[in-house]
Amino acid sequence: MRTQVVILCGGLGTRLREETEFRPKPLVEISGKPILWHIMKIYAHYGFKDFVLCLGYKGHMIKEYFLNYRLMNSDFTLRLDSGGMSRIHNSNAHEDWTITFVETGLQAMTGTRIKRIETYIKEDHFMLTYGDGLGDIDLAKLWEFHLQHGKTGTVTGVRPVSRYGELAVDGGRVREFGEKPQAKDGYVSGGFFVFRRSFFDYLTDDDQCVLEREPLERLVQDGQLMSYLHTGFWHSMDTYRDFVALNEMWKKSAPWKVWRE
Repeated sequence: MRTQVVILCGGLGTRLREETEFRPKPLVEISGKPILWHIMKIYAHYGFKDFVLCLGYKGHMIKEYFLNYRLMNSDFTLRLDSGGMSRIHNSNAHEDWTITFVETGLQAMTGTRIKRIETYIKEDHFMLTYGDGLGDIDLAKLWEFHLQHGKTGTVTGVRPVSRYGELAVDGGRVREFGEKPQAKDGYVSGGFFVFRRSFFDYLTDDDQCVLEREPLERLVQDGQLMSYLHTGFWHSMDTYRDFVALNEMWKKSAPWKVWRE
């Protein structure tokens, strides 16, 4: 499938400073692999393997990760006297991905970053998501939903896990305590967007263009934004607490792991 997947990878990740002081948030690891890799594996499972990465803060580290990807996931023999590598053994780098790396600016907001990759989008529709959100979303169904409704944009609506235990109280007595339940009222944007190319007309090249403000608000006013509702797993890596939680999930079940090894 030639549809391109744009991933926002340029933010500072200030609420995860324990990790992002040293690397960009998309490279923060879950079980030894960057969260960006996990996101790309989800898309690739559904046949979406052509990626455009919007780089900014420490973007060179993301380039270096993928430039060295095959070597870092393989055994190899190096001949120092000949100045090069002799042979790769037992490579675990099997991903058949195409990745375009685009420097979209250190200070650019989300909408600006998307506008600056416009020239690299080749088809009439493209997918877009954030570099810090995971889910077991059926991307094939999301894609079909988008094509069928004919509007400019689709956003995936999710019901995120609450950060707090939920109390059910009757007359002062706690009847039920739910540890980190899913939010029961309403949906929030979970990323995993699909857009027509015409969406670029809603964006500007000004550094202050924020996707979630005027561009999406105008799209709503024009009646051109639809929501694909997802009731399954979704979780972002916004804070250090999220980082710890996602790593613990991986040890048990990793609900976003829709692919096979």
